[in-house]
Amino acid sequence: MIRRTMIAACCATAVLSATGGAMAQDNWPTRPIKLVIPFPPGGPTDVTGRVLSDKLAQELKEAVVVLNKGGASGNIGAQFVAQSAPDGYTLFFTTGGTHGINPFLYKDPGYDPIKDFEPIVWVTSSPNILVVNPSFPAKTLAELIALAKASPGKYSSAAPGQGSTPHMFGEFFKRTAGIDIQHIPYKGSGPALTDVMGGQVPIMFDGIPSSLPLVRAGKLRALAVTGLQRSSAAPEIPTVAETLPGFDASGWFALYAPHGTPRPIVDKINQAVNRILQMPEVKQAYNQLGAEVVGGSPEKLRDQVRQELAKWSKLIKETGMKAE
Repeated sequence: MIRRTMIAACCATAVLSATGGAMAQDNWPTRPIKLVIPFPPGGPTDVTGRVLSDKLAQELKEAVVVLNKGGASGNIGAQFVAQSAPDGYTLFFTTGGTHGINPFLYKDPGYDPIKDFEPIVWVTSSPNILVVNPSFPAKTLAELIALAKASPGKYSSAAPGQGSTPHMFGEFFKRTAGIDIQHIPYKGSGPALTDVMGGQVPIMFDGIPSSLPLVRAGKLRALAVTGLQRSSAAPEIPTVAETLPGFDASGWFALYAPHGTPRPIVDKINQAVNRILQMPEVKQAYNQLGAEVVGGSPEKLRDQVRQELAKWSKLIKETGMKAE
């Protein structure tokens, strides 16, 4: 009798626990949500993430508080989220850097981009622009490639830091085109752009928001954008793929949760973000940042990350790049 009573009590506890867990998921959220951004305030990731956080708070009817945790090219923020409780109250707005590049640039980034996170939704895709000093002799991408092939190592390209997205895109371009251009690392996009405009370095891959105004002011010349399709922010600029078929190197932003976050919560956030991405004012805001909205299922984001990991791991292995 005692044994039967104990078994019944255990079963009842299990049922209550499961019921309580299900109710907690159904009622989520009931308190503010932290949106971790792994870079300092004011940068591209922060600005892009805050467009989403403001709308997400409205959709979920709960506060979404941005928490900037910068350092180690995004690794600090990624580690923080990977170690957070999988309850839906800590989300991660991040880039292809933490989930496609850093795992190979760093000997131990402190997290696994697949095992430690639940993909929620791919938010935006953002190509870079290949820009040159206005006095540079090449007027087209084909002419630049021809110049570089004729004089290997003669020309140099600026990038905001070793392993940065523009650096990786530049290396990918060089490997694809079969050319030798020197990499010159800078501490940030601003100093690099200043030297390209000043003629100290002739070439640079850079984000659309910072470079496009300089192109339109005549301070830089744009040769190509790195996405497969022309950018809606600058449809007059051809793609690299129009000269090198199949070339695709776009930055991207996505939303994640810690591994183990219940699927009903993941789905609820996914559906909310997909609604947000269809709002005209959101599309316009992202267009002004040189980004295209993407959206879709968690599985779509998971597939994207696997493709990015394969692409960048191969490039990093071939070039021997390491984080500084």
